[in-house]
Amino acid sequence: MGLDAPQVEETAVKIFNIPNLLSMSRILAVPIFVILMLEKTPLHALIAGIVFLLASATDWLDGYLARRWGQVTNIGKLLDPVADKILIMSAMVILVEVDIIRAWIAIVFIGREFAVTGLRSIASSEGIIIPAETMGKFKVVAQAIAVIALLLNDYRPDIWLNYTGWGALWVAMFLSVYSAGQYFMTYKKHMD
Repeated sequence: MGLDAPQVEETAVKIFNIPNLLSMSRILAVPIFVILMLEKTPLHALIAGIVFLLASATDWLDGYLARRWGQVTNIGKLLDPVADKILIMSAMVILVEVDIIRAWIAIVFIGREFAVTGLRSIASSEGIIIPAETMGKFKVVAQAIAVIALLLNDYRPDIWLNYTGWGALWVAMFLSVYSAGQYFMTYKKHMD
């Protein structure tokens, strides 16, 4: 038995609400960011930094609006972290490609993202939804600061940008590992 027109419309409204559209916009920003980064000019770096900053800001905004407007959905709980991971993994790969960071640093971040995504997928298949952890949100902020500062420093070297970028990157690495541990502990608690 299929859905009638009002049910289809109601389902579409739940899926295509503003918070979920903001998460989707983060995914759509990735190709723009990548194309800009592959054109190594100061103007492209600046625009890429702005695109990355705006995309990163939607991470905070979508969660805030979903809670405030009562539009928290299971698809949103899954879409939000996937959008974060696509944005961050793309940024890490591009930072390696343009020779700003070493590959092992990107591997730590990307490995963490795959591990947490895999865990959340397993949990979801068991009917357990694990929402984003607070430390994971701090990690995203630290990563955004690191990416933006390192991008801008690469095209307009500045000691302050360099220290900010690398400091934020090390903080993000610590938070990545720590927050991954939190996800696994949350899953373990649900299983107990």
